[in-house]
Amino acid sequence: MPQAARAPAAPPSILLRVQVGSIAVLTLNRPAARNSLSEGLIAELHGALKQIHDDTSVRGVVIAANGPAFSAGHDMKELTARRSDADRGRAYFAQIMNACSAMMQAVVHLPKPVVAAVQGVATAAGCQLVASCDLAVASEAASFATPGVDIGLFCSTPMVALSRNVPRKQAMEMLLTGEPVPAATAQSIGLINRVVAAGTEREAAIALAQKVALKSAYTVKLGKEAFYRQAEMSLADAYRFAAEVMTENMMARDAEEGIGAFIEKREPKWQDK
Repeated sequence: MPQAARAPAAPPSILLRVQVGSIAVLTLNRPAARNSLSEGLIAELHGALKQIHDDTSVRGVVIAANGPAFSAGHDMKELTARRSDADRGRAYFAQIMNACSAMMQAVVHLPKPVVAAVQGVATAAGCQLVASCDLAVASEAASFATPGVDIGLFCSTPMVALSRNVPRKQAMEMLLTGEPVPAATAQSIGLINRVVAAGTEREAAIALAQKVALKSAYTVKLGKEAFYRQAEMSLADAYRFAAEVMTENMMARDAEEGIGAFIEKREPKWQDK
């Protein structure tokens, strides 16, 4: 009896998502392309962040990657293919850069902690993604670079996130030389939080996210938003704004509960409001 023709296997998803307790783990899954941030992967990441934004079952996010590289940045083959457009690719380049910038900002604006788990090299927009996360854990085998200058394409968009993480001189050295920075140096300049043994970075990142997930989700949301807003203000404006946030926070149910629990020497019971 003739067998029915089998449908072709669906290609593997370029972004994987699993939930470990209250932590959503998003895994870049283009290992053969060194997890370069293609148009599709940028859209998938942004879409996942939008879904997670109001999902109360998720209290933290880990961004990880499969394969030897965390992310090699933008997909240069994809970009170069548009050189044949009538405008030599200008409109497409603008579209991709704006889409990537919007995705990076979605990481910052997510009302939950986002932790990068870096197992290998993170270059250009891949380094930008690490810098855009609130926290980062890296394997001792990981390295970081903004090497666009080597191919005549200065890492201007990665520069935005990088320069908001590390001191100016260190950021400029990375941007002007393109040389890779090992994990230990990345930690010393403030690009990442922790360096762990190779192969343990994902578990360490999940554990760090879970530690934050034990706090009041309302307080974390308020505090994360305030952190990034005040960082762009003058000293006087930052203090004025922070005083307003503290006042609002004091009126919250979880602050009343948390302070009461502290005074009464008991564990607080959060209601996330």
